Amino acid sequence: HLFPHTMSHHQVDDANYMADEYDMEDVDDDMDDEFHGRDVGGSDTDVDEYEYMSTKMADTSAAQARKGEDIQGIPWDRLSITREKYRQTRLEQYKNYENIPQSGEGSEKECKTTRKGGLYYEFRRNSRSVKSTILHFQLRNLVWATSKHDVYLMSHFSVIHWSSLTGNKSEVLNVSGHVAPSEKHPGSLLEGFSQTQVSTLAVKEKLLVAGGFQGELICKNLDRPGVCFCSRTTYDDNAITNAIDIYNTASGALHFTASNNDCGVRDFDMEKFQLSKHFRYPWPVNVSVFLPPHTSLSPDGKLIIIVGDNPDGMLVDSQTGKTVAPLSGHLDFSFASAWNPDGLTFATGNQDKTCRIWDVRNLSESVAALKGNLGAIRSIRYTSDGRFMAMAEPADFVHVFDVKNEYEKEQEIDFFGEISGMSFSPDTESLFIGVWDRTYGSLLEFGRCRNYSYLDSVI
Repeated sequence: HLFPHTMSHHQVDDANYMADEYDMEDVDDDMDDEFHGRDVGGSDTDVDEYEYMSTKMADTSAAQARKGEDIQGIPWDRLSITREKYRQTRLEQYKNYENIPQSGEGSEKECKTTRKGGLYYEFRRNSRSVKSTILHFQLRNLVWATSKHDVYLMSHFSVIHWSSLTGNKSEVLNVSGHVAPSEKHPGSLLEGFSQTQVSTLAVKEKLLVAGGFQGELICKNLDRPGVCFCSRTTYDDNAITNAIDIYNTASGALHFTASNNDCGVRDFDMEKFQLSKHFRYPWPVNVSVFLPPHTSLSPDGKLIIIVGDNPDGMLVDSQTGKTVAPLSGHLDFSFASAWNPDGLTFATGNQDKTCRIWDVRNLSESVAALKGNLGAIRSIRYTSDGRFMAMAEPADFVHVFDVKNEYEKEQEIDFFGEISGMSFSPDTESLFIGVWDRTYGSLLEFGRCRNYSYLDSVI
């Protein structure tokens, strides 16, 4: 069974759920003919050339988009359905996955009405040659930007690095065969792993950590060859790695946390390559995010948001793992969370189609509930300056909110395809969105809108 995620309320064949959910190919056979119908010759070079031609030709630039072309290169004028009609059909027919029935309807009355029409990030490019893929329909953290040009993402069994500056794509890590560490560290599994199915990814501070379906953790220093460390978090039957968070401790040491379906949260010290903490919770944990230590929240600045297979979340002390406060309000299971860099507020994303904003100074209830269009909120990101927050639905929509104005206004980025992940660059200048689709899979790139664009040429 490919997707061993806990479904405590009703079992579902997740693999089929994901495959049947939809594909842009279903819009119209014309679409298929358009991109796959040409006769491809028998030799490999022809195929490569065809691949090259179709991807290069289908990339969309900002200039083309300004002229009215579809940002994904979908030729609506040649199809038997308009974009507006297809959007309507998708909104009516998309099946949001729920562990608790009717959770989406139940949460609607509490949601605040936000004004649409914000423009914070403008379309720059759609790169069709960068195919971003998903293995688990509930886990969507497979895209990470380390600069305004550099992005890391999963493409089948490869971690790919993409430079939007040069347009070059390179393989950083291939997990299809056998992966073993090239460095020796105590506690590292020197025999490594074979055919790892990567469920979650994190890239930060020159460190890449991939988490797998069987509890695998593969660590790579981006500026050193080979893999530096391999660990298996658990031999539990339900070992899937749900989330990884890389952070620096107050003393500057590099750590990461891994949260797993065996109900465990483990903290690794990457200076010493050692497991430093292990907490257990009553239900499978999906995301745990450390508060960055530079914030003003507490002297040591260390709290973790714990959400997972329970409608209630928890804020816990990172030293002891003990609950500081429960988080009550969501109606289904949560798969995403993120801290605002101010250290005072944070967000949780849930299958009830809402993202809730919380304030650590009063956790009796959330301060706001923000609503998605189609489905669960599966990924949340704040910009490093705390100005914007993006929340991604499973497909089609990424919402960017103006945090400084109390989430009153949003920019709705709208396209077609499942979302494999999204990431703001550390300098807040870029936003990348991975789109998974057999025909229109790609990487969407947006740039922060500035009022003083004339300065850019000076800088």
